[in-house]
Parts: sequence; C-alpha cells; structure tokens
Amino acid sequence: MTAPAAFHRITENRPSRWLVTIDHATNRVPDWVAGGDLGIDPAEMGRHIAYDIGALGLGLSLADHLAAPVVWSDFSRLVIDPNRGEDDPTLVMQLYDGTVIAANRAISAAGVEERLDRLHRPYHDALETLAAARPDRVICAIHSFTPQLRGRAPRPWEVGVLHSHLDSRLALPLIAALAQAGICVGDNEPYSGHLVGDSVDRHALGPGRPNVLIELRQDLIADESGQKFWAARLAPILVAALQTSTL
Repeated sequence: MTAPAAFHRITENRPSRWLVTIDHATNRVPDWVAGGDLGIDPAEMGRHIAYDIGALGLGLSLADHLAAPVVWSDFSRLVIDPNRGEDDPTLVMQLYDGTVIAANRAISAAGVEERLDRLHRPYHDALETLAAARPDRVICAIHSFTPQLRGRAPRPWEVGVLHSHLDSRLALPLIAALAQAGICVGDNEPYSGHLVGDSVDRHALGPGRPNVLIELRQDLIADESGQKFWAARLAPILVAALQTSTL
C-alpha cells in the first residue's frame, strides 16, 4: 500500500505570480509514526497545537480567488513542524501550550531523521519547485492563530501580518490596506515575523522573493463560510497591496 503523501498541491490553470502556502494545514499523524497516535487525548489533536485551524480552507479559497498555485503539508506540526528549520530545537515539540506530546519525549536522532526524510523535506522540495517556477514569484503564507493561549490574555486582532525586518516591502502596504478596510490588524502580532530557518526565511527571504505571512484568528475561519468570507475579503486587498508596493 502506498503511504499517504506528505503534501498536496494544485497548479493547473493557475497563471498568477502568487504562490499560496499552508504549512500547518492538517493534524494527520501517519501510521508509521508511533502507530498513528502521538499519545495525547484526541481532543488535543483538534486544538491549535496540532494544526492551524481553518487555514487549509482559507488558503484554498484564497488561491482560487488569486488564480494562484497552492501547496500544503499533510501532517501535524506535532509530528514535525514544516515551519521550522532542520536544526531548530522546536522542530519536534515535546511540550506545547501545556500539553506533553508523549510520543516525542524520547524520540531518537534516527526518528527525527526519518520524519525529515519522509515528511519535512518532500514538502519543502515541492514548495521550492513551485516558488522557482517563475522569476517574479510572490509568496503568501497562510496560517491561523488561537484566540487565546492557556493562561494568557485574549488576542484582539482579526488578522496578523508577520514580516521580517529583512523584507517588509509587501507587508507594510498590506497592513495599511487592511487597516483602511476596517480590519483589526496586528503588525507582527501575535508573533514576531522573523524566525531563522522557517518557511518564509528559506523560500522567500533567502532567494529575495516578495512575501507576506498572514495569520487569521481561528474563531473567524473555523467553518467553511468564514473561510470563504475572509478569502474573498483578503484577495483584492492583497492584489492592491502588491500593486502599491510596485514589486
């Protein structure tokens, strides 16, 4: 039996220079990883710790609006995080937002290497192939964030735009356009926008490709109607921001 793919992509009839990426699209645990069970309660696998809730539906709908190719991972971030560099200490998480990931507590170097070979690297190879398919490529990375971490204050932002100090050419006009549209937008909120070795660093900052990372608050895109609403709202703002940037 053929093992499920580490990633999926849609490329046909997608002429746009945009490329939509979804690093944390699903909470799937492959059968060959700890028998398909990371040793935590199934309810925990439905939380933001396992994947970016709503990001896949949002990203697919946004790519449709932009006529853009799209690529997404098909494994939980708790198995191995595709938005981390291979040498990042949080590549395979053992504790996340108060939950101990039992199957990761004693993982060996060989176990990490297998997950890299079978999941992490194939995804990044596919992403880079699509990114390099045209010289004017623009990367739009889609993520989502939980409305509130355990023991922390609620997060008010509807949309967060994350960007690195190394390249804010697209992010800054996008932030301005979102604010003008009446959206509660966070500038590098709820996280900092630069992490060495992450997907944007690897596929956009390093090669010099224009880029933006968008985070939607998960309660806004928890169902299909919310995902489609926000995709339709974001698409023209993204297009306008790219035009304003003159990239």
